Amino acid sequence: MSPATILVLALSMSVDAFAVSVGRGAAMGRPRFAEALRTGMVFGLVEAATPVIGWAAGLAASSYVEAVDHWIAFALLGGVGLHMLASAFSTRDEAAPRGRSLPVLLATAFGTSIDAMAVGVSLAFLDVNIWITAAAIGLTTFIMSSGGMLIGRLVGERLGRVAEVVAGLALVALGATILVEHLSA
Repeated sequence: MSPATILVLALSMSVDAFAVSVGRGAAMGRPRFAEALRTGMVFGLVEAATPVIGWAAGLAASSYVEAVDHWIAFALLGGVGLHMLASAFSTRDEAAPRGRSLPVLLATAFGTSIDAMAVGVSLAFLDVNIWITAAAIGLTTFIMSSGGMLIGRLVGERLGRVAEVVAGLALVALGATILVEHLSA
């Protein structure tokens, strides 16, 4: 796999994490730079790990992973998206931090990286260095997610709930799209 192909793959695997990070940054109001780096680190590590997991699963038993990956993606993305929507419409103490818990961040990161796991399955059948590819995906996701949080920060607190709704709807739509594509294929 050429360096250009790896870069295109890394960018495409990072787009959904970027979009969610923009929404998180706006929903949090004014997240600190350290929070942007934390989000980027979690998204990047998870996004780097999932193609390796998919690659290993592809080597072991690709038909089993391919049979359920769309359901897993749909459940995780839909669940996290619905949680974001419920959070956006609920009344809450505005002084309380929103969406900053590590379990929510990990669930969101895993939900947006299911596609990377599916890509990892397909990489098991190609002549690629999975470690270089996974590192490129993780680094790209780290940069895009951290940047997304900072862009979201510029959007400001006033648009926080709107961004949370948009990000929640985007996650539900992404999960539904993955499910529909796999069921109609």
